[in-house]
Amino acid sequence: MKTIKIKGMSCNHCVQAVKKALEGIEGVSGVSVDLEKGMASFDEKAPVDERVIREKIEKAGFEIG
Repeated sequence: MKTIKIKGMSCNHCVQAVKKALEGIEGVSGVSVDLEKGMASFDEKAPVDERVIREKIEKAGFEIG
């Protein structure tokens, strides 16, 4: 399980947007997003390029931090 910090989430809609963005990455599964902690956790079937994750999160309107 990999955990990343997400900046900019303020509501459940944000949580769903981050979850959807991560679930759209090939090889990512078991996505869990915690609004209070500002964290997202997920499993990787194979190593996923950090740039791909960052790009998807930024495209959804948030940033990794």
